[in-house]
Amino acid sequence: MRALLAICLVLLAGCATVRPSTTPPAHAWATFDRTGLTASAASGLADRARGRALSIDSPVRIASISKLVVALGVMRLVEHGRLDLDRDVSDYLGWPLRNPAFPDRPITLRLLLSHRSSLRDGIDYAIPLGTTLQSALAPPAAYDAGHPPGAYFRYSNLNFPLIAAVMERAGGQRFDRLIADLVLRPLELDACFNWTTCSDAAVARAAVLYAADGSVLRDDLGGRRPDCPVLAPQGCDLSAYALGSNGALFSPQGGLRISARDLATIGRLLLNGGMYGGDRFLSEASIRTLVNPVWTFDPAAGGNGDTESGFYCAYGLAVQSLPVRRENCRDDLFGNGRAAFGHAGDAYGVRSGLWVDPATGTGIAFFATGNGDDPPRGRSAYRAIEERLAAHLPR
Repeated sequence: MRALLAICLVLLAGCATVRPSTTPPAHAWATFDRTGLTASAASGLADRARGRALSIDSPVRIASISKLVVALGVMRLVEHGRLDLDRDVSDYLGWPLRNPAFPDRPITLRLLLSHRSSLRDGIDYAIPLGTTLQSALAPPAAYDAGHPPGAYFRYSNLNFPLIAAVMERAGGQRFDRLIADLVLRPLELDACFNWTTCSDAAVARAAVLYAADGSVLRDDLGGRRPDCPVLAPQGCDLSAYALGSNGALFSPQGGLRISARDLATIGRLLLNGGMYGGDRFLSEASIRTLVNPVWTFDPAAGGNGDTESGFYCAYGLAVQSLPVRRENCRDDLFGNGRAAFGHAGDAYGVRSGLWVDPATGTGIAFFATGNGDDPPRGRSAYRAIEERLAAHLPR
């Protein structure tokens, strides 16, 4: 995707200009502490065609914060003894996952979750029904030929279809249903991947995603679930789907639909060391495993990872930490050196964030829709809209 500019059709008689929408981006945010919400607000429309206002209860495709929720599910399976973070995932998948440049180096869940697996987004990670992950990952373009597994951080969405496939094989359920049973229902979240397990009421509150010119990109549901919840150009019969064959189907890398209110619940879970409503959801040790960085950017000798222009500088298991005070790191989202952990999201015009400040026991969940692919830049590697919404978290 690219920001839409004036398009001149040279082979035709004239030029057509695509004008940006005059409708400002919509946004919602909620701050929280260990016990509940402390403040919240929303502005703009969730559905422009129907004039429906956005609220903190409007579920939105939250983009890459989805990865953190997937990681919570992984850790529950680890605690149940069904997954091992350091076992070769080939054992779960039933086929050998190897970087062809490093055929003797196993790839583990810990490496996939921390983007140190040596996979890269050199192929399309939206893999349709009827295609297997094994066949999709056959091209060498899916791998970093210059760095073996464990040696280099490279953020890659492709890691998460593999994680979802491993979860399906270990959990015995289709990913969208499994993550609902492991995470979403126990935390009482009316959230879902690709709309399959959300309530009808949540579907009716859906936030439509718009391009910069006002055209619809995703989730113009009109109060009803999509006819097919997965990419299925050859027909949407999921009855014959083999568990673990294609973990990409329900978009584990970014397809979670969740509201700002429910996102704040996840933040409170992290603040409370894995406790929810007086019950133990995850152990404190598991939360530390997720949150503590396993990779921190080292600028020496050319660096040990791709920071994407200073955006990623410290990463745990599907959890970012910021800011990192090192050369070429520009990840000070809050602008005052405030330490936080969580995750950012960016897809289909959405910019989102879930950030926890452990020093003050507070956090913020936010999203803004309709931003286009290249919204105004901020003082950091984050965009101005992200910095503006993050500023609602009081010191």
